[in-house]
Amino acid sequence: MSARNRELFALLPAALLITAGFAAVFLSRDDLLGGLSGTNQISNASLTYGAIFLGLCFAAHLVLRVTLPNADPYLFPLAALLASFGLVEIYRIDDGLARLQAQWFVIGLGLFTATIVLLRDYRKLENYRYLIAIGGILLLILPRAFSPVNGAYLSIQVGSLSVQPAEFAKIAMVIFLASYLRDTRQLLVTAGRRVAGITIPPVKHFGPMLVIWGTSMLLLFFIRDIGSSVMFFGAFLAMVYVATDRLSFVVVGVALFALGGYLVAGHIGHISDRIDAWQDPFDPVLLNKASGGSYQLAQGLWAQADGGVLGQGFGQAVLRIGGQCATTTTSTVDCSLLPAPHTDFIYAVITNELGLAGAAGLLCVYLLLVQRGFKIAMLARDSFSKLLATGLTSVFALQVFVIVGGVTKLIPLTGVTLPFVSYGGSSVLANFVLLALLLLVSDRARRDAATAA
Repeated sequence: MSARNRELFALLPAALLITAGFAAVFLSRDDLLGGLSGTNQISNASLTYGAIFLGLCFAAHLVLRVTLPNADPYLFPLAALLASFGLVEIYRIDDGLARLQAQWFVIGLGLFTATIVLLRDYRKLENYRYLIAIGGILLLILPRAFSPVNGAYLSIQVGSLSVQPAEFAKIAMVIFLASYLRDTRQLLVTAGRRVAGITIPPVKHFGPMLVIWGTSMLLLFFIRDIGSSVMFFGAFLAMVYVATDRLSFVVVGVALFALGGYLVAGHIGHISDRIDAWQDPFDPVLLNKASGGSYQLAQGLWAQADGGVLGQGFGQAVLRIGGQCATTTTSTVDCSLLPAPHTDFIYAVITNELGLAGAAGLLCVYLLLVQRGFKIAMLARDSFSKLLATGLTSVFALQVFVIVGGVTKLIPLTGVTLPFVSYGGSSVLANFVLLALLLLVSDRARRDAATAA
């Protein structure tokens, strides 16, 4: 069976998940539906949503079949599976947000298609590496002109539209680093001098890359987006290690990042609050703190523990409870038990409803996607393609690690989204561009491998 036919058949589970997922949501609301008419409504709506989703994915598949016949056959189906799961879970949380997420999914597919069609020769990006780097830095600066959200400058507001530029800046910086390291990777090793067993690269070759990357890191601390800074830094170390094969660079980089994090945590209250909440989320003082407390993290941990191995059942997570909120004295309103369940804490909702088994299944899908990305990097023959695939896959993997690690209290909580699953238009669009670039690299790598064989 050809690669594209395997891709086509692999899209069916995503469509079936949409159908079964929406049916489960409707059944969980069966108190609003009754008798045979309710059953017919469940059946018709579920099948319709599944058919629409499959039709959209099939259209994107046709583009891939025509333009990238040799591309990896599993990357797009895995992303579609994650997106379908996210749409169902967001619909279960909030109907209106799910409709908006569906619109972003359609726009994302359009951007995915445009990237593939317009960047058939993606290696031309090397010619504009400094322009792309400057554009990425400007994207990081923009949120500072707007009001912070939970202590961090994450988004820009254009009318009713909110955009998180850091989602696109990460791709720009990966492209720059891949291009620059392609030209200087040999010089970083051979032209450097060793001090105490560590290679010190020459400033004239390492300096420009360090200035561009260092500027982006300082700006990330300037906008207080520690989650994105972790992704940038992790991708940087992964690409440097692949380019130079020197573990010493990674060790020094991790030590410097730890030192920088320690110094910054003592001077930025937003980050200090996150660390305090991480150390003891059940501290009564932090739980009752109006701003920067640990209520969200503590509730997320309780929700995950309550899920057990097999979960409470789809649609059974209690996200709100009727009653009087602390700030309300005259009316009864819905009080949020788990703040931001559609974005930062959607993983906690999933674990509560599907249990450890469902959460592990979701993480396995992410692991498969990351494995395919690194395999593309291994197959790529030219340095730019290899480094580009490594950087894009590393950023994606680190984004999953940062949000899941934060929700499970492995690391301090940050504000990044779970790729393709959490609600967020910027995240959906940026990850579709990332996916398109990986498929472009894959098509060239697999075609060159087939020709050589």
